Amino acid sequence: MLSTTYKAKNNGYFYPILKHASILLFCLLVSGGALFSQNNPQPKKQPEKKEVKNLIQFSGIVLDQDSLTPIPFVAVMIKGTNWGTKSDYNGFFNLVVSPGDEIEFLSLVHKTRSYKIADTLRQKYYYAIQVLTKDTVQLQLVEVFPWPSKEEFKRAFLTLDLSDTDVERADRNLTRDDLSYMERNQPANAALNYKYVLESIYTKVYTTGQQPSINLLNPVKWAQFIDSWKKGKYSSKSSKKN
Repeated sequence: MLSTTYKAKNNGYFYPILKHASILLFCLLVSGGALFSQNNPQPKKQPEKKEVKNLIQFSGIVLDQDSLTPIPFVAVMIKGTNWGTKSDYNGFFNLVVSPGDEIEFLSLVHKTRSYKIADTLRQKYYYAIQVLTKDTVQLQLVEVFPWPSKEEFKRAFLTLDLSDTDVERADRNLTRDDLSYMERNQPANAALNYKYVLESIYTKVYTTGQQPSINLLNPVKWAQFIDSWKKGKYSSKSSKKN
C-alpha cells in the first residue's frame, strides 16, 4: 500500500493538485493584504503648526498738543486693517497689537498721527502717550433756504397774512386778562426757584448766630423815615398829587 502511494507520487499524479493549491493560497494572501490595507489606511500628514505671533497689549492716552488735555473719542486703528478701538472720555485707550504694526490716531479736529510698533518688541505690555495737533477743517458753503423750490416760495408769499402789525399782535398778547391768568396759573420756573433758594441762603448766612434783623430796630431806617416825614412826603397833599 505504501509502496503504491510512493510510486504514484513519483509518477507525477499529485503535482497538478499541489500546483492549484499553491495558486489558491497566493490569491488568498493577496486579497487579505488588500483588505488589511483598506481597513487600516495610512495616517494623514498633520498640518504644520503656524507660529503664533507675539501679541502685545498696547495702552496709552491721547493728549492735545496746545492744552495737554485728554482728547475723547479718538479712533485708534491698525493701519491696513479694520481692527481698532477708540479712546474713552478721559483719552485712555487699550488695544491688542503685534510687533511691526503701525497704529493710526484719527480725530475730527486734529491731524492724523501714526505710531510704529518695533519689530523687536518682546514684552507683553506697552504704554505710550500720543500728542495730536489741532487741524483747521474748512467746510464747503451750504445755503439753507426755507422753501425747497421757487413755486412753494411763491405760494407761501401770496398766502401770507399781513392784516395785523407787530404792535397789534404785541398788544393782544399783553392784555391784562392774559397776564393775570399767567400770573395765577403759571408755576415758577427753574431760574426763579434757584434765585429764591440763593436769597434764602444769603439771608441765613448774613444773620448766622443771631436773630434775623428787622427794620423796626434799624436806626438808619428810622432816620430816613423822620427825614421824609419832615419834608412832607407823607402828608395828604403829596398823596393827592401822587
